[in-house]
Amino acid sequence: MTPMPGRYRVRIADSREDLLAAQRLRHRAFRGATDAGLDSDGYDALCRHFLVEEGGGGGPVCCFRILPLRDGGDIGRSYSAQFYDLGALGGFAGPMAEVGRFCIDPDRHDPDILRAAWGSLTAYVDENAVEMLFGCSSFRGTDASLYADALALLRERHLAPRCWRPGIRAAEVVRFAAGPRRAPDPKRAQRHMPPLLRSYLMMGGWVSDHAVVDRQLDTLHVFTGLEVGAIPAARKRLLRALAA
Repeated sequence: MTPMPGRYRVRIADSREDLLAAQRLRHRAFRGATDAGLDSDGYDALCRHFLVEEGGGGGPVCCFRILPLRDGGDIGRSYSAQFYDLGALGGFAGPMAEVGRFCIDPDRHDPDILRAAWGSLTAYVDENAVEMLFGCSSFRGTDASLYADALALLRERHLAPRCWRPGIRAAEVVRFAAGPRRAPDPKRAQRHMPPLLRSYLMMGGWVSDHAVVDRQLDTLHVFTGLEVGAIPAARKRLLRALAA
């Protein structure tokens, strides 16, 4: 168990009850549900699950899972590979980790929750010599017009390098990097950017040139990659302070 900023602690799920708690939180966060249903899939059995909890007890206020990969040769095993052509990343030579099903209790708005999650992620990256983090960053709902400024900002500043850029695999996508350019309103773009994606971008992360329309989870998501070696030194110091 790892103490983190404020009143939160992070631990790895070590029982079926822990996994069910994470799946219940995911059900609420991703499906907007008020019942006690579960969000689960076949990848849960392959992943390590992290729970962010308050020190006073109760269920998790945030959770995510990590799928470790030896290198790019394993990229086809990832959840993201269902939705994106990741052939370009097949040549990545170092250890990788897919971060998935990241969510925060929709009734919680404490930024220390996200800081606690990043502290535990940083510790995992350092302990396992991970050289790239990746996953799908989700916008709530499937109406791309609501996120026009955010998507325009991604196109303008944050597209993946061509050597790693994911191709299209999903049947329904929004190709925000195609067609005439649209000047984004930076403030509106940041306001509509998912918090996890904002964090990735602040560290030098990049995204696919299209968003996938996921009707099952009622989201738009973009493939997001972060090369650990490219994170600015000052940002690394901040992250490691969270992990200490």
